[in-house]
Amino acid sequence: MADADPNMNPATTMPLGAAVPLPDFGRGRSSDAASAIGMLSDVNLSVRIELGRTKMLVEDVLRLNTDSVVELDKAAGDPVDIYVNGRRVARGEVLVLNENFCVRVSEILEPFES
Repeated sequence: MADADPNMNPATTMPLGAAVPLPDFGRGRSSDAASAIGMLSDVNLSVRIELGRTKMLVEDVLRLNTDSVVELDKAAGDPVDIYVNGRRVARGEVLVLNENFCVRVSEILEPFES
């Protein structure tokens, strides 16, 4: 058996670093992307609104009872973080609508900001 050529990829007969020819997939149509997104429209996502955070000792958690106050790292009126499937995607402000809390989205984060 002949020695393997160090300039050849062992899985193929192509030289290492050679460009791999691919078919022309075209640029696609925006309607294709829209229909692909449409297929996902009924997928459930987990949405979480985070008012703030804190750290507590176990003994302090064990002392919590009715009327206990847990201080957070954000002030009243500060923007809250909106997470979708654990990833921060937006910020918003807490409002009350028909006696229920709600959040008005004030900023959508760029993907690299989250």
